Amino acid sequence: MKKISILIPCYNEEENVIPIANAIVEEMGKNLADYDYEIIFIDNDSKDNTRPLLREICKRNPKVKAIFNAKNFGQFNSPYYGMLQTTGDCTILVCCDFQDPIEMIPQIIAEWEKGARIVSCIKTASKENRIMRFLRTCYYKIIKKMSDVDQIEHFTGFGLYDRSFLDILRELNDPIPFMKGYVAEFCGHPYVIKYKQPKRQKGKSWGSFLRLYDVAMVGITGYTKIGIRAAVFFGFLTSVLSFIMAIVYLVYKLTHWYSFNAGVAPLVVGMFFISGVQMFFLGMMGEYILSVNERIRRRPLVIEKTRLNFEEEA
Repeated sequence: MKKISILIPCYNEEENVIPIANAIVEEMGKNLADYDYEIIFIDNDSKDNTRPLLREICKRNPKVKAIFNAKNFGQFNSPYYGMLQTTGDCTILVCCDFQDPIEMIPQIIAEWEKGARIVSCIKTASKENRIMRFLRTCYYKIIKKMSDVDQIEHFTGFGLYDRSFLDILRELNDPIPFMKGYVAEFCGHPYVIKYKQPKRQKGKSWGSFLRLYDVAMVGITGYTKIGIRAAVFFGFLTSVLSFIMAIVYLVYKLTHWYSFNAGVAPLVVGMFFISGVQMFFLGMMGEYILSVNERIRRRPLVIEKTRLNFEEEA
């Protein structure tokens, strides 16, 4: 009997952990009774009642397991680490907030049985803020255009990953994992299922501008050279413009020698412009350096505090 692993990352999801666990157990019993399964919650140091509720769920159902992180290790490390702890023939990654439809699991499994190593679920529409949707679309198109690998647009990570693919990830030892990039780099052309993303069912979204910025920078610094190349090109362009501006200013001063302050404004504007460009690209190069620094330090992805219902594997 094949075994399906379902990984659910969570953080402050006290309103959703019990409903989603019940929904998955019901779906597996109703439509996928021929498969064994495990449900693994990996909690990223929740501050609400999530962990006590997970303890209750694990007591009632030995097929439900939980990993409690010692602290919050970020939105990349925790799900990635959790996927590496699964023991099934394939792993399905879903969000705890029901924005990844549970009823799609049988369809995903069916495509895997047909031979798909990875099944990527792509949201064609979403009930999220339209401005955020527009910004995400722009980001995906930019990184797809500039990346060396064919990136997948609007892929949140929801989907299925075969054990053979997870074995590749276990060998990477990357302290800054970027699952979307790995799928594009090592799989090439995964099977795609399109869906409309519903609204979060309960609770509060913990997404913020800084979290989205982290996502963007990991993708850009890990899979594109756009920051460094743009700095080179813009640096050259501003140097040329500065030289032209200097010549124009010199000619202007020579022809307007009688006016002491003539032509000061263009010089000041030019200096502010060049300084702004320099500061922007110093920051961009700093992001690349920060990414390299994180990888050199080789810190662990996650430090566990507690495991529940993993005794048989141990």
